[in-house]
Amino acid sequence: MTHNIHGTFVSEKINKIRWRPDFMNDSHYFITGSWDNYQNSIKLWDFQENEEDAEVYPFPVAECPHKGDVTEAKFLNADTFVTTSSLGSVHLMKIVSEHGIEPVIESKINWEYIHNFPNGEISPCTSFSTYDNDVATVGEDGTINLLNSQNQNVVRKIDNADSCSIHCVTFLKHSEILTGNLRGHLKIFDIRAPKNEPTTTFMLSGTQVSPLCLQHHPTQRHLVVAGDEEGSITIWDLRQNTYPVNLLDAHEGGVAEIRFHPDQPDQLFTCSSAGDVWHWSPKSGGIASVGLGTAENVWLASETIKNKLDVFTLMPKLHKPINSLDVNRNKVICGCDNEAIYLINGVNIFK
Repeated sequence: MTHNIHGTFVSEKINKIRWRPDFMNDSHYFITGSWDNYQNSIKLWDFQENEEDAEVYPFPVAECPHKGDVTEAKFLNADTFVTTSSLGSVHLMKIVSEHGIEPVIESKINWEYIHNFPNGEISPCTSFSTYDNDVATVGEDGTINLLNSQNQNVVRKIDNADSCSIHCVTFLKHSEILTGNLRGHLKIFDIRAPKNEPTTTFMLSGTQVSPLCLQHHPTQRHLVVAGDEEGSITIWDLRQNTYPVNLLDAHEGGVAEIRFHPDQPDQLFTCSSAGDVWHWSPKSGGIASVGLGTAENVWLASETIKNKLDVFTLMPKLHKPINSLDVNRNKVICGCDNEAIYLINGVNIFK
C-alpha cells in the first residue's frame, strides 16, 4: 500500500485529534487537544494539499486554552464540538469563521466540575459519547452525566453508576448507552429508566482486563468493538452478548482508539500505546461489508476472522504512545506523545 506520511512537530503531547466534518468535500481542518502541559489547549489546524508541492504541512489557525488535560474531543456538527477535561469539566465550543477572517474558537457552554468524588475532590472525566445533541459523560468517580448542547444544566446525573472508574462509553441508540469500567465490566444503561442501575452487565473477557475504548459500527450499532489495556480487540454482537463474536490479539500495548471508516465500515483503524497505527481490511475477494450489497458482515463472520483480514502498518512504529487517530476518506491523522502529529495520505480503503 502506497501512502504519504507528513509528520509535524507541535511542541506538546497530543491526546486527541479529530477531523472537522465537511460533508461536501475532503476535510482539511482538524482539531487537536493536548495533555501534560502547564496550560493545555485546543487548536484548529489547516492542511491544504498541493499536488505540485509534496512538502506541505498543517499549520494552526486558531487556539483556545483548555483547563486540564483534554481527555476526549468530538464534533457534533461542522462547527460545534465538545471536549472533556481531567478536571471533571465538559466544554461546548464553536468554530466561528467569517469570510476573509481567520476562524476563532469560542466557548459556548461550560459544565464545570460535574465529575467529583464523594469526598469533594475533582474526578477526571474520562470519556463521552454523543447522539445528535445529547452527550453522555463518564468519569473516574463512577458517575454518568447526561447533557444536551442546548441546555446549560445537567439533564440527569446517574450517581454510583459504577463502583469503580468508568473508562469508556458509547451510545447504542438514543435511549441506551454502553459503558466499560476498570474491572472489565461492560454495562448497558437505559437512560430513560428511573433506576440508576444497568439493564445488562457482562465481562469483556474471563480476566479483569480494562477496556480503554468502545466503538460501534457506523450502520449497525449493535456491533461494538472494544480495545483493551492488553492490546486485544473484542467484537460483540449485542443482540447476543453472552460471549464475544470474535477476539483479536492485536497490539503489544493498550489499544488507545478504534475507528471504523465512516463510508467503508469494513475498514477499521486502531492505534496503541506501543506506538502503532494499523489498518484492518478484508482480504481481496473476501467478505465485504453489509450495506454494499452483500450478505455478511466481516466483523461478525462465524469463521476465524483472522483468516479474512489483512492488517497494514500505516507508519513506522514510534517509541512513544499514539493516543488518538481519526479518518476521513483516504486520510488518517494521529496524535502522539512524541509531541508530533502525523497525516497519512493515500490510504487504500477501496478493495
